[in-house]
This record gives sequence, structure tokens and C-alpha cells, in this order.
Amino acid sequence: MYRLHVGALVGVLTLATAGFCSAQAQDSGNLAQQAQNPIANLISVPFQNNTNFNVGRLDNDQNILNIQPVIPFKLNEDWNLVTRWILPVVYQPPLFQGDDTDFGLGDFNPSFFFVNQINPKLMIGAGPTFLLPTSTDRRLGPDKWGAGPTAAIVWTPGKWVVGALVNNIWSFAGDSSEPDVNQFLLQYFVNYNLAHGWYLTSAPIITADWTQDPDNQWVLPVGGGVGRVFNVGSQPVNMSLQAYDNVITPDGGPDWQLRFQVQLLFPTGG
Repeated sequence: MYRLHVGALVGVLTLATAGFCSAQAQDSGNLAQQAQNPIANLISVPFQNNTNFNVGRLDNDQNILNIQPVIPFKLNEDWNLVTRWILPVVYQPPLFQGDDTDFGLGDFNPSFFFVNQINPKLMIGAGPTFLLPTSTDRRLGPDKWGAGPTAAIVWTPGKWVVGALVNNIWSFAGDSSEPDVNQFLLQYFVNYNLAHGWYLTSAPIITADWTQDPDNQWVLPVGGGVGRVFNVGSQPVNMSLQAYDNVITPDGGPDWQLRFQVQLLFPTGG
């Protein structure tokens, strides 16, 4: 069943991009590199759907749709403020016999990067990230306020876009009966751009929950996928399909993940 699911999404990616007029090769290549850069000077609205397979004792499938607009602001000739806003929409299946299904919003996670272009190929950014208790159910997110540092580095030699984004969030307020939050995230990304807006990508999201015992702290995915930047009419779109095997996962954690993303791009002057 899962093989058919992956095949269907590959078909969607291929047919959607084949059915519309792509941007010129140079323009689509440059825009693809910007779309792959989490701190680029580019307004974008990604819809990132993550399906986690075989979660909990019942091996059910969880789905998380992250709506995560990115809005940059020019501060001066050397610095930009890049804001990233992540709001998850979560389908939480039953994890054990007698458990219920939940569907709703997760916790809102805005981040603010003060970004400097060190040289034409190297960009760095850092700032605060926050956790706001917007979840519509206790099972979809803790009733806690959190904050911590975040940073990103991006290197763009030739056709490559390589870098990493990291943060750690600690809870500082909220419902005292809820467990504390101490969560680490590292996403490294390696992209190689091909002709006509196509690219190969690997961007696993590595996480650690420091409140758990050492055997249940880490989620370590390995994998990658393919994507393309193309135009729907005059609207540039970045679409990608990726799959990741969790070589390390907590008890009851997902075995693997399928990530399908549609990202609307709004280049300045475009």
C-alpha cells in the first residue's frame, strides 16, 4: 500500500510540472537555490506535509501539515530580518488500545533570524525562536510557553545549496501540571540543482527530547528526494517529494516518513 502511495505522489509531481510552463533555465535555477535557502531574501509560503508511518503500539499513521510562511525585512545594506512562522495541523491516530483520534492545531513556532551575507556564497543568520501554546488538544502539544536560540548557515557553491538550521527550545511558563519542554532540532540540507528547475535534495529533521531517557531522546532520519521549481501561470512554485527512514527512533516512534511540499514563491520584482 505504501509503495502505491509513493508512486502516486511521484506521478503528481511529474504530471503537475509537465503540465505547466516552466521558467527559463537560468531564472528557475536561481529561484530554486533561493527556495532551498531557509534564510533567503525571498517571501514564500510552504505547505509541508509529513506523514509518519507505524506510530505507537498499533502502528498507525500520523500526519502533520506545517504551514510555514517566510517573510524577510531589509534592515540596512548589510542585514535582513527573516521571519519564519510554523503552524502545524496535526492528525494524531490512536497510539494504543482504547486511545482516541485527535485532529487540530499544534503549537505555533515563530523564529526570527538576523541575516548577514558574508560573501556571495556564504550567508549566516541567528536569533530567537518561540513556542506558543496554540494546540487545540493536550495531545497535540503541551500547554507551555517556550523560547530559545536558533541559527542557520547556508553555502551556495555552483549548483549546490548546503547548510544547516539548528535550535533548542526550553519552556518557561504554562500549565505546571504539564511536562517541561526541552527540545533540540537540527536540519541539515544538501541540494544539487539540475536543468529546468529540477533538483535532488536531502533535508532530514533530526530532533532530541532532552526530557526523555537516553534511549528515547533521538529521532535520526536518513533519506532524500527530488523537487522542481516551475510556474503555474505567472506564479512560481517549488514542489518536492522526499522519504526518510528513521534509523533511530524512540519507543513507539515512526519507522519512516514521507514528506510532500508545495511552496509558493514571491520573488521581489517578480
